Amino acid sequence: MNLLIRGGTVVDSETSYRADVLCQNGRIVAIGEDLAAPTGCQIVEAGGCLVMPGGIDPHTHMQLPFMGTIASDDFFSGTAAGIAGGTTSIIDFVIPNPQQSLMEAFNTWRGWAEKAAGDYAFHVAVTWWDETVHRDMGVLATEHGVQSFKHFMAYKNAIMCDDEALVNSFSRCIELGALPTVHAENGELVFQLQKQLLDKGMTGPSSHPLSRPPAVEGEAANRAIRIAEVLGTPIYVVHVSCEESLNAIARARGEGQRVFGEVLAGHLLIDESVYQSEDFTFAAGHVMSPPFRPKHHQDALWQGLQAGHLQTTATDHCCFCAPQKAAGKNDFTKIPNGCAGIEDRMSVLWHYGVGSGRLTPSEFVRVTSTNAAQIFNLYPRKGAVRVGADADLVVWDAQASRTISAKTHHQNIDFNVFEGRTVTGIAVHTIANGKLVWTDGDLRAERGAGRYLPRACGPAYAEANARRLAQTSWRHQA
Repeated sequence: MNLLIRGGTVVDSETSYRADVLCQNGRIVAIGEDLAAPTGCQIVEAGGCLVMPGGIDPHTHMQLPFMGTIASDDFFSGTAAGIAGGTTSIIDFVIPNPQQSLMEAFNTWRGWAEKAAGDYAFHVAVTWWDETVHRDMGVLATEHGVQSFKHFMAYKNAIMCDDEALVNSFSRCIELGALPTVHAENGELVFQLQKQLLDKGMTGPSSHPLSRPPAVEGEAANRAIRIAEVLGTPIYVVHVSCEESLNAIARARGEGQRVFGEVLAGHLLIDESVYQSEDFTFAAGHVMSPPFRPKHHQDALWQGLQAGHLQTTATDHCCFCAPQKAAGKNDFTKIPNGCAGIEDRMSVLWHYGVGSGRLTPSEFVRVTSTNAAQIFNLYPRKGAVRVGADADLVVWDAQASRTISAKTHHQNIDFNVFEGRTVTGIAVHTIANGKLVWTDGDLRAERGAGRYLPRACGPAYAEANARRLAQTSWRHQA
């Protein structure tokens, strides 16, 4: 199947130029001015629009079993909603239960994801430690293309990693050439603060941010970064929400440490006043972890993104509808943590980033696609407009506007944290694997069209760091 995007301005992570883009059999085969359309070729007119790499959301939770319920967006509905907003690939999370085999959990998630409309990869969480986890990490990295492993420093008595597990797992990542990632919140402090608030009768959503103050995140981010420093591994910190954790990242990067930071679109735009609403449904709809912060943190996060201390933007897309959130009506600790965003990430970042002058169009491409592709070993297959890359592209109208609403979005949730915002800059056409799957408001996502994306670990990097690790006499002996 041939598809020609004609008359647009290509924008990649470095530059922009006028060119047509010809796609064939799911790949980009030619880029240039006035390309001839092969016989029977589908034409997408992009005059006056930008042609950019499809978005990559490196942090989603489709169909996640969590806090006694299951996220309402599955792999089809969630990836289809992403396509409507210009996101063509996701990296989701396999989260084993404590004592569950990593391979068993991975196979379960692979089965759920077979219905995905867009391409997908997986981070795999390490939620406990023994010799079988050590072994499974090796199998996942070498046989299944898992290049990144997740560590929750929060959620005590559930999936929280203690320091021993962090050290063991980080060390194994070094051996494999894999990248450790962390959810940085001090789980013990969160647990104790939650107990104190409940003991005082403070049971509503307004207590959620009080139980997870910025210092709790900053401490955990700094601890994980320093553990990574001692071991000699790079590290990726997910959903950085506050100045304290941003400062820990910036300081380490300034010292030459390889630290990557991710920021959520929501944390850039929404402040903690949402938890003060007397409407439980509204306040609970914003409950996620880390929580939304006081406004000065949004300013700091934008500066971190502009300065390059934060490299990627994500959503932590994890949908729970009002009846599910109601499980915490009388106890905020039982409100399922999670918000939506995969459909709106690109538009809100363009409107508030490029539209405000904070980001250039090429910087927008970097933080919504290219950087994630490079960090997680998907580049140049993804994150680039170049011959040979996958034909995952978005035709972007920088002048068109839309108003975000739960009534019109494609996400399978009855709430939208960006409700009522009018944004300028939208995806008018989305191409995934060379197929036109979103065009002028018509969603043509195909169930099961998405492909699993294996990601190679770095053999040279693994070899070098294995030698360094061998010099650390106190390393875990598997």
